[in-house]
Amino acid sequence: MILLLIFLLASLLQQYGTEAESSDVSKLQLSNIKEPNQESVQEKVLTVSGEGMIHSPDFPHTYPRDTMLVWRLVAADNMRIQLTFDENFGLEDPEDGICYDFVEIEDPTEKTILGRWCGSQSAPTSQKSKGSQVIVRFISDEYFPSEPGFCLHYSLLTASEPEATTQPPPSLQGVEELLEAVAVLSTVEDVMKYLEPERWQLDMEELYKPTWHVLGKSFILNRKARGADLNLLREEVRLYSCTPRNYSVSLREELKRTDVIFWPSCLLVKRCGGNCACCSHRCIDCQCVPARVTKKYHEQVLLLRHRGGGRSLQKSMTDVALEHHEECSCVCKDDQD
Repeated sequence: MILLLIFLLASLLQQYGTEAESSDVSKLQLSNIKEPNQESVQEKVLTVSGEGMIHSPDFPHTYPRDTMLVWRLVAADNMRIQLTFDENFGLEDPEDGICYDFVEIEDPTEKTILGRWCGSQSAPTSQKSKGSQVIVRFISDEYFPSEPGFCLHYSLLTASEPEATTQPPPSLQGVEELLEAVAVLSTVEDVMKYLEPERWQLDMEELYKPTWHVLGKSFILNRKARGADLNLLREEVRLYSCTPRNYSVSLREELKRTDVIFWPSCLLVKRCGGNCACCSHRCIDCQCVPARVTKKYHEQVLLLRHRGGGRSLQKSMTDVALEHHEECSCVCKDDQD
């Protein structure tokens, strides 16, 4: 009886060991499946001594999903790297202004992103490194790969002497100077180009990125939509704060004719009106003034007393010319003075 119990116990232990070994093998197989993507994250260093190219996998055909590739191009210290995109360019289109499949160029010398591109628009413009190195990243998510991908041709340029700048960069300008410069710009894109001309596209993406963690493409409601159109808001101020508006004027006062009677006695004319709060920051008195004036003729009944006296009135039809303001603008009265 004891021998039987020992035999059964040994059989159970052997079966448990076999299952544990099988589980370990499965985990090892899953780990091996993920290794290619982990290896693709590793940075590939290329020494640039002439012309060459880097491209997305399988270019000009559909690139694989869920891929991340990084190239570091290294040239001599006295050389710069010119990057030119092939005309065949196409990655997954952005959603809500965010690129999920993209190629990105970084300048490690100044730790700045020169640009990030996606979609199927025309090929991006050429880029030039400020130092002797440049980093290129290609990332695709697990959804909707596209074609043909991208291809970057690189070549060498001789480093040139830095050009003398007459105006300090925006980061070194005072608040007043920066306010004056930004106030005349028309769109958010123009503001970003002025502040960061070499990475304004990336700044635009960052501006509208969700402030919370995005779990995946299926969580569409968790993406930060471009709610307020800032360009439209600014344009509305320009269009409607100081505009031609309907005003009723007394013809006798407008024409300074107190010896006659007009009928109708009042007319509607377009005259500039509204407030002006967005003149130059240093302006004390900002006024809404006409920028374009036209004269329009209005038919009226004119009643005029006879010079010889009498109780009857001289009646006639006449055309009265009145000024109409077609366009208005905010002008600083201090500047006019």
